Amino acid sequence: MYLWIKALHIVAVVAWFAALFYLPRLYVYHAMARDKGEQQAIDYFLVMERKLYRGIMIPSMILVVGLGIWMLFLMPHWLSMGWVHVKLLLVALLVGYHHVCLIYLKQFAAGRCTRSHVFFRWFNELPVIALLAIVILAVLKPF
Repeated sequence: MYLWIKALHIVAVVAWFAALFYLPRLYVYHAMARDKGEQQAIDYFLVMERKLYRGIMIPSMILVVGLGIWMLFLMPHWLSMGWVHVKLLLVALLVGYHHVCLIYLKQFAAGRCTRSHVFFRWFNELPVIALLAIVILAVLKPF
């Protein structure tokens, strides 16, 4: 049973990270279109952002967290290992990042987002760093 849960967890992680990588990239293009006054492009990005957030990001995040908790329930001894604590902290930070993406989504929808495309290019790199650290922790279990 554990291996099935782990496999589904990995699939959910892939889907969630795909969305975590792509939504801020859409924000880069949205900010650029906003700065150029390209209303048709802005409207297009608003639809794409909303559908990505609601259709992929939310369900995949719920699956990642739910399946992760299920795995911890099946492997409670992991909670005594330091690498799990760091990984859980990183996941919590990613959940926060996920919700910050929602804040920007709402700001763009209301026409109130003033962040530049350069800001969103840097913002887009944060989940890459988290993914690298999480994979290293999960595979190497260094402590």
